[in-house]
Amino acid sequence: MTVTDLVSYEDALATYEPVMGLEVHVELGTKTKMFCGCSTTLGADANTQTCPTCLGLPGSLPVVNATGVESAIKIGLALNCSIAEWCRFARKNYFYPDMPKNFQTSQYDEPIAFDGYLDVQLEDGEVFRVEIERAHMEEDTGKSTHVGGATGRIHGASHSLLDYNRAGIPLIEIVTKPIQGAGERAPEVAKAYVAELRELIKALGVSEARMEMGQMRCDVNLSLMPKGSETFGTRSETKNVNSLRSVERAARFEIQRHAAVLNGGGSVVQETRHFHEDDGSTTSGRIKDNAEDYRYFPEPDLVPVAPSREWVEELRKGLPEMPRVRRNRLREEWGVSEHDMQSILNAGAVDLIVATTEAGADSASARKWWMGELARRANEDGVDLDALSITPEQVARVAGLVAEGSLNDKLARQTIEGVLAGEGTPDEVVEKRGLKVVSDEGALGKAVDEAIESNAAIADKIRGGKVAAAGALVGAVMKATRGQADAARVRELILEKLGVEG
Repeated sequence: MTVTDLVSYEDALATYEPVMGLEVHVELGTKTKMFCGCSTTLGADANTQTCPTCLGLPGSLPVVNATGVESAIKIGLALNCSIAEWCRFARKNYFYPDMPKNFQTSQYDEPIAFDGYLDVQLEDGEVFRVEIERAHMEEDTGKSTHVGGATGRIHGASHSLLDYNRAGIPLIEIVTKPIQGAGERAPEVAKAYVAELRELIKALGVSEARMEMGQMRCDVNLSLMPKGSETFGTRSETKNVNSLRSVERAARFEIQRHAAVLNGGGSVVQETRHFHEDDGSTTSGRIKDNAEDYRYFPEPDLVPVAPSREWVEELRKGLPEMPRVRRNRLREEWGVSEHDMQSILNAGAVDLIVATTEAGADSASARKWWMGELARRANEDGVDLDALSITPEQVARVAGLVAEGSLNDKLARQTIEGVLAGEGTPDEVVEKRGLKVVSDEGALGKAVDEAIESNAAIADKIRGGKVAAAGALVGAVMKATRGQADAARVRELILEKLGVEG
């Protein structure tokens, strides 16, 4: 089904109520894998970070990564979950080439954390509670690269390459309970939930949660039920969605697609689907039968995990400030309205502004540049703010150059442009482009004299008391100096030379 075949979003929501379930996989930032001592460092040559255990070779035995368990408990506590006093791992049996053991070590009916919730704030300030079913520990699979096809998927490929460096990296899977009652705001709720969860994970320090690098990815389950019904419809599962914007777009597309199928008298197929960034559509992956049997059974090579209550409480006391609490504190410190703070949050700029102030800028300047020039560039390029090729330290340096009078706003924008273009640090860009403010009083005085001489009529108006007319002379000087003069100082010089009080 193409985008043009869809029911309009408004018509879909007039007839049906969406029900969502979000499954988020978080790759933990441990130094070694979940059940062996292999490194998790990114970028190594293929299949160089493997051992008999993560390759599932006969006779190898796994050992649980203690930091992985600690991270799982921290996540569960931050999500207001109950922490199991006793739980164990299970084998989830299925065959896929990137699963060297032919089973995944996961948790089934005994997760380490369960029955929690996360309150998320929508763009207009409304708070929506998303209930958490469970958060459980498991391991990641390897990576398949399909070669020779047109789409990068296995269909049409001539051969596939397998890299098992990622196999065995610790994962936490966080599963929501069915999300109901969001109505037309369901896609917005999905995006806000994943955004809040990402901020929480980063605050805990258990993962960088960079979605574009696969460190956090979301499966969007969605079904529709007729208004007034209490029976859930058949769900689809859009797999491995890897950006906040895409989570929202995937949910919206599936609402419209399901409605089109149902309105046409058809039945929704329970299946996995692939999301396409180019047009926001999804396409069929594989049929997923309700009776799919993974033949779960307790992992015989691992002892149960039984975190003591003392340890759990110790971890609870050590939890950092939660994102919503932190945002409220920052809002008061920065002196901004709730609406402005929500805009900063929606732009993904909170941490960038904090880092910029920590690098020496004042908060007003940090907000100005991230929410102004840089937000505009990110929007033009279709990327998140933190994907721009400029660091908080560099933005702080630009703000510092403005504060010390070396740059004005126009020159600062040109400096940022140069940094984004890869021309070097702010100081290097200023030097290469010759962007410093003209501060030599002699040069400024000469430019002011020439502007007064060339605009005698305007000068006479100013002498006559029409001080506002000085703006025209300031503009003439700024043009003559290619925008590199300090406009405030230019105005002072004009009035001084004309003998007028400012």
